[in-house]
Amino acid sequence: MTAVYIPALVYLGVTMGVMAAILFLSARVGRRRITREKMLPYECGMDPLGSLEIHFPIKFYVVAMIFIIFDIETVFLYPWAVVFRDLGWFGFVEMVLFTAVLLIGLLYLYRKGALEWE
Repeated sequence: MTAVYIPALVYLGVTMGVMAAILFLSARVGRRRITREKMLPYECGMDPLGSLEIHFPIKFYVVAMIFIIFDIETVFLYPWAVVFRDLGWFGFVEMVLFTAVLLIGLLYLYRKGALEWE
């Protein structure tokens, strides 16, 4: 049973060895000259002006998390659609319940005003 994993372990060992060799050679061969231009943050080829801190409203993050939640729902819908005929009514009811829970959450967020962008 463990003989099945030997090619994967060999591949993992080879990739780790190549990675270590590249990092070692990069540290030994490459020259590091610190100059004023290299230490400046890159911003479209222009010198940065003003503060680097940008404050985003919390609504931005809430909408981003909601998008991720519904994006994950679509990830679950694809495998379900592939095996839909094999699951029968049980699989159909389970997916309807899963989608209903997400839609109830969406309605709750809509009523609370979490989807309004101001």
